[in-house]
Amino acid sequence: MYVCLCHGITDKTIREAAERGVEGLDGLAAATGCGSSCGCCRELAVQILEETRALALPMVA
Repeated sequence: MYVCLCHGITDKTIREAAERGVEGLDGLAAATGCGSSCGCCRELAVQILEETRALALPMVA
């Protein structure tokens, strides 16, 4: 699904960025351009980024 229409960024692209270690909106914007224009996508983009990073982190017992 497209998240950032201004830059044509999909949820898959955001998930891939998270898996590469991108953190936060500033990091996502630097890596993909997502959220760097009109800003309508920022909330959803950060949600996807954080959810993906949480799933990728190893569980600590």
